[in-house]
Amino acid sequence: MTPVLLVFFVGWFAVLLGSWLLFSLRRPPRPQPLPSPPPRVSILIAARNEEAAIARCLQSVRALDYPPECLEVLLGDDGSTDRTAAVAAAAMRGFAGTFRILPITDTLGSARGKANVLAHLARAATTGVFLITDADISLPPSWVRGMLGHLRPGLGTVTGLTLVTGPRLFDRLQGLDWLMSLALVQMVTDRGQPVTAMGNNMLITREAYEAVGGYENLPFSVTEDYALFRAVLAKGFGWLNLFEPAVLAESLPMPSWRGLLHQRRRWLRGVESLPWHIQAGLIYYAGYFPALALAAWHWGALAALGILAGKMVAQGLLAGSAFRKVGRRAPLHLLPVFELYTLAVTVGMAAFRLSRRPFEWKGRRYSQ
Repeated sequence: MTPVLLVFFVGWFAVLLGSWLLFSLRRPPRPQPLPSPPPRVSILIAARNEEAAIARCLQSVRALDYPPECLEVLLGDDGSTDRTAAVAAAAMRGFAGTFRILPITDTLGSARGKANVLAHLARAATTGVFLITDADISLPPSWVRGMLGHLRPGLGTVTGLTLVTGPRLFDRLQGLDWLMSLALVQMVTDRGQPVTAMGNNMLITREAYEAVGGYENLPFSVTEDYALFRAVLAKGFGWLNLFEPAVLAESLPMPSWRGLLHQRRRWLRGVESLPWHIQAGLIYYAGYFPALALAAWHWGALAALGILAGKMVAQGLLAGSAFRKVGRRAPLHLLPVFELYTLAVTVGMAAFRLSRRPFEWKGRRYSQ
C-alpha cells in the first residue's frame, strides 16, 4: 500500500503544481480592436422568479461601455410568480437601446426550462451575435468589448469568466472554489481540450447557433450550455475560453448548502458527458481525501497533516495566481476552512449521487 500511496501523492502534487506553473506563465490572447461603429449584439437573459436579483443584472447592462443603440437586450420571463417583469421594466426605463420582455408561455421542440427560454429569445433576436448571461450576474463594463475582441472567423463560442462574490464566509468559500476550478479548466482548454462553456457568461454566433438548429432541436439537458457547446463543436466550429478581468462577471452565491448541492449535481450531469480521459483525471483529483485517510491509517496522523499542509500550500499558489490575474486579492487565510468546505461538498455530492434523488433548479424538479 505504501508505494501506491506514494505514487498517488507524488502524481497528485505534480499535476497541481504543474498546473499552477503553466497557469502563472500563460499569456492571454490579445483582443482585436472593434470596427467603428461596433456591431449590434443581442444580450439574452432567462429569468424565473428573479425579483431580488434582476435589477442588479440590468443595471450592469446599462453601465456597459458599449453604445446602447448597438445593444438589443431580450429578457425571457419564464412563468415568474413574483415581480420579475415589473422590476426589470423599471430598471430599464429610459434605456437608449432596445429592451424587450418576452413572456414565455409555450415550449419549442425538445427545449425545456432555461433552454426553452433561450430558444424563444434567439428566435426574437435580430443580430448576428448572442451574448448570454443569467439574472443573478453582474457584468463588468468592458464585457461586450472584451468578448467581441476575441471573436475570430470560425469561432462559434467564446466563454468568459465568472466569480462568486458575497459577504458571508460561505459565499467567499464558493468564490475561492469557483476561481481555482476555472483556472484548472483554463489549463485543460489551453492544451486544446474543450471542457465546457458557461451559460452565465457566453458568446455564441448566430451562425453557430443556427447550424445546430437551436435549443429546440437539441436533446433536453439540465446543463443546456454544455449541450449547446458540444453540438457547436460537432459542427466544426472553434471555441475560446477567456481568463481575464475584461470579461469577469460576478455571480450571486448559492444561499444554502442544499442549494449548492443541487447546483453541483446539475453540473455533474455535464461532467458525466466529458471524454473518459478527462473524467479519469477528475476522479484522480477527487481521490485526494480517500488517499489522505489511507495515509493517516498507514503512516499516522502527523504524516497525514503534513500532506494536508502541502495541499494547502499548492492550492494557495494556484489561488494566488488565479486571483492576481483578474485583479483580485486571494483570500488565502480561508484555505484551512476551505479544506473542510471541500470535504463537505465531496461527501454531500457522493451521497446525493448515490441516493438518485431528483434535483431542483428554479423551483422545478429534474430526474438524475
